[in-house]
Amino acid sequence: MNRREFLMVSAAAGLAASTRFAAAATRLDMYTASDANISDFFNNVIKPAFEAANAGIELNVVIARPSAALDAVAQRALAALSAKADPQMDFIEAYEPMLPAGGIEAGLWTDFSKAGLKNYGAVNKLAIQTTFGLPYRGSQVLLAYDTTKLPKDKAPKTFADLVAWIKANPGQFIYNRPDKGGSGFNFVNRVLHEVSGRDPGKFKVDNFNQATADEVLGKTWAVLADLAPSLYQNGSYTAGNTASLQLLAQGAVTMIPAWSDQALQAIAKGVLPETTGLVQLSDLALCGGFSQAVIPTNAANRDASLKFADFLLLPETQAVIIEKLGGFPGVDWSNLPKALHDKYADVIPSSIPTFPSGDWTKAVQDGWYRNVAPNISRT
Repeated sequence: MNRREFLMVSAAAGLAASTRFAAAATRLDMYTASDANISDFFNNVIKPAFEAANAGIELNVVIARPSAALDAVAQRALAALSAKADPQMDFIEAYEPMLPAGGIEAGLWTDFSKAGLKNYGAVNKLAIQTTFGLPYRGSQVLLAYDTTKLPKDKAPKTFADLVAWIKANPGQFIYNRPDKGGSGFNFVNRVLHEVSGRDPGKFKVDNFNQATADEVLGKTWAVLADLAPSLYQNGSYTAGNTASLQLLAQGAVTMIPAWSDQALQAIAKGVLPETTGLVQLSDLALCGGFSQAVIPTNAANRDASLKFADFLLLPETQAVIIEKLGGFPGVDWSNLPKALHDKYADVIPSSIPTFPSGDWTKAVQDGWYRNVAPNISRT
């Protein structure tokens, strides 16, 4: 099934869904706490295509927001495992496999590397954090820029190039406050990685040390303070990811850090012009992450869930995740159509750094206000 057929099947199947599934043999309950654009994507695009390709299986998208509600669902599944009962849940499209505490040790989540998936070998090895989670889609901060002002062959490809460009083009770059959105937060983290030897592995959720933090963050603040006069309006910062995109769309700036999914969706919807370029740094990419799908080992419809997991990894599905959802593929880009690979060649990362939550995040966000933008009130 090619991508065009995938979308045609989606539309056709949606029209007949109410009749065809009146007597469906299997209902696969997929839970999600993701934003409305994700649940809408599953209901309107993935559900009809999957059902058309798997007669007798109905995908039931269950919204469990906020994330605390999803935690309760996972705890219920763990309790059901102990009781040898039905967890009343078959699949979670985005969840932290390390939760709930003791879940992996108890055998709660399916090990995808041993589940017999036909397409598991295509998964991007850089995206696998644990084999108990399936990284079916991702997002990464990259640089979005106006190609009418900055030709593609002149776009910065390294951190040093980016700093040089910002200083040579005062007023044309902006990032959001690091506590107001991940694009600005991860731009700050990229500076932190740069002054730390480009080794994201130095920062882990359980290795925060105040003395080390003071040393590396001091270097980070120095770089950011040096850049501040060259930013938009001599040191302004937006209040979120969307605000940065708006300034780029209005032509007020030439370049911003942006989440890949938000930028791709904005281009697809015409919010950003088609002349918007996207590029990732080649010496060390900006931070990103992947949504990890999980399947309980005690799911009543585990076989159907595994079929669904395989379906999400198909090249056709992954292509639609890129083009319709604006996400990054969970599979290696080499498994996608050449035309799609070539179209996004500038944003394909050679690394996918992450940054830990907890004390490191607090230190970055709090310290930024004190040392880089002391005149800005956090509230």
